[in-house]
Amino acid sequence: MSGRAQLMWDDAVTGYDFGPEHPMDPVRLALTRKLIGAFGLDEELKVVAAQPAGDSTLRLVHREDYIAAVKAASADPDAADTSYGIGTIDDPAFAGMHEASALIAGQSVAAAEAIWRGEAEHAVNFAGGLHHAMPGSAAGFCIYNDASLAIARLLELGAERVAYIDVDVHHGDGVQAAFWEDPRVLTISLHEHPRSLFPQTGWPEETGAGDGEGGAVNVALPAGTSDAGWLRAFHAVVPELIEDFRPQVLVTQHGADTHFEDPLAHLAISLDAQRMVQEACHDLAHEHADGRWLALGGGGYAIVDVVPRSWTHLTAIAAGRPIGPTAEVPEEWRHEVFARTRQLAPQRMTDGRTPKWLDWSAGYDPADRLDQTILATRRAVFPQRGMLP
Repeated sequence: MSGRAQLMWDDAVTGYDFGPEHPMDPVRLALTRKLIGAFGLDEELKVVAAQPAGDSTLRLVHREDYIAAVKAASADPDAADTSYGIGTIDDPAFAGMHEASALIAGQSVAAAEAIWRGEAEHAVNFAGGLHHAMPGSAAGFCIYNDASLAIARLLELGAERVAYIDVDVHHGDGVQAAFWEDPRVLTISLHEHPRSLFPQTGWPEETGAGDGEGGAVNVALPAGTSDAGWLRAFHAVVPELIEDFRPQVLVTQHGADTHFEDPLAHLAISLDAQRMVQEACHDLAHEHADGRWLALGGGGYAIVDVVPRSWTHLTAIAAGRPIGPTAEVPEEWRHEVFARTRQLAPQRMTDGRTPKWLDWSAGYDPADRLDQTILATRRAVFPQRGMLP
């Protein structure tokens, strides 16, 4: 492998824009890219602008009639067919929707190809991670499911085992659905409990079907879970499964909406804990997947204080030049933030937390809600994989 990390970026991905009233403001992408540059990470990265995903690639996951419906809505937003989830409150139709969505998908697919062919060891597409899109419908701000498309392309290229870890606050339902019966793909999602958050799926009993039984893993975290519980749950479930599965490639989704400032959810995770999980995913890729790691963005609606810092940490880790949490945010970027948003930017790359957690091997409390969550997942999945719960 070259050992070089790739950053997938084309300014046109900011055309993925549902409008001024929508929480998924593309300025979060532009500000992330600016912060990466302000830290000089371009010197450590190969910046690549890939072509949009073509129809044959999109059909690896999405139905032909759905692609046609997206194209039609893209050309005439007022004529969007809402039966496909387009033209709704969550997923308003906009001019150029197909082109912008296919471009984001193309970045993830090209990243997967580069990793599989040994042209890059790590690749980051923070514009990606649109994990709710289904084969035949849009959902949850997601038009094309770039994560599923990247995995499907890896399988097409000959990969026999791909693991997907999703730490977005919302369940990674679209990726789970795409590979529900496929034993070549292990999907693991840590998310807020479906009783309190969209998409109301991701129960521990959802474990796959047919040959894929035991291949879907869901950790449904109680609302209000903070750093210690989040990290405990991650380390109590994920490393053992990855070690057992032995993936050839690790694909991870790093939605920043677990953060305590995020306006759309109810977990209480700090930027510092998010960075620790990013580092853990990087380590798992090296320990079990020969370093092959594709890291994606996802949700995140605190568009100034959280998203750019979180995904800059992610990119820096992939580039092999992690940023210390106490590092000052470059002044030039703070000026950029104010010019674009009229908001004051954060001063440092930290929330000032030093998260710690109790390892699962130290024992558990059967009366604790978080430990009940972890136990439910381990009991649902581990025996199906021949592992002790």
